[in-house]
Amino acid sequence: MSIEKSREKLYSLLGDLPDANMPIISRTVAVDENGENDSFITESLVLSLNGTEEVPAYFTRPKNAAGPYPAVLFSHSHGGFYHMGKSELLRPAPYGYPTSYAQAMAERGIACLAIDHWCFGERFGRDELTTFKSMLWKGQVMWGMMVFDSLRAVDYLASRPDVDSTRIGATGISMGSNMSIWVTALDSRIKPCADLCCLTDFDELERIGNLNGHSIYYYVPGLQKHFSMADINALIAPRPHLSTAGVYDDLTPLHGLTKIEKALCKIYDDMGAAGGFVLKTYPCGHLETRAMREDVLTFIEQTL
Repeated sequence: MSIEKSREKLYSLLGDLPDANMPIISRTVAVDENGENDSFITESLVLSLNGTEEVPAYFTRPKNAAGPYPAVLFSHSHGGFYHMGKSELLRPAPYGYPTSYAQAMAERGIACLAIDHWCFGERFGRDELTTFKSMLWKGQVMWGMMVFDSLRAVDYLASRPDVDSTRIGATGISMGSNMSIWVTALDSRIKPCADLCCLTDFDELERIGNLNGHSIYYYVPGLQKHFSMADINALIAPRPHLSTAGVYDDLTPLHGLTKIEKALCKIYDDMGAAGGFVLKTYPCGHLETRAMREDVLTFIEQTL
């Protein structure tokens, strides 16, 4: 099956989705200079992405550089921190490295966009499981609706005159890692992908008995009939891809990481892009270490 046919199949598993061609309307709520010592400006936005409910977002851009900027779609994590959402771009979750990605990216001349996903941030207030069940009744898949919003967020990024649409990347930790993988697999406009702490081999996760390690959002009906995690990641090739993981993280079983790495290295080699996929592991659990952060930033600088 061709890459495009595989993308179409993966997209088709995401349930009944809204019209991807509806116009995106953005509204600026506030612009924050973030004080004299910070290196970025924050735009608080409301985006119409899905035709059902508005999506709050942050767009951060370097304070002392002119656009058009390279930009990164930053996808927030889960961790049960429903109140955080997009604010994780400005204030990392407890398992994130303390310096914000907004600041770290701005210091490198890179803009960022982060949106609140369903049930998170300013969209918090509905129970995740209840939302999952309600969507399922309607033929929708919660993960599909979340991925759809992210794909539309890429549309928005690419439409901004202060963004270089040829230089868009994706990153995030935990749930944000999985989102970065899926969005990059489905959208060829994203060039580099740096995912942190969620390269999960499905069979190995089930073998160690940790399916409950991921929340309900993670599970897509029929996915394993058609795709492994390696298959999904293969849709990113030959674009640059860095995956990071802790060797003691039971959300990413070590044997599963090895399986995926072996499969992807062969795919990249066969495509004439040897070294395009890199897996780096660290002596930690489910968290972002300083070394991990430095590796991610270096990778994004070099590939974006």
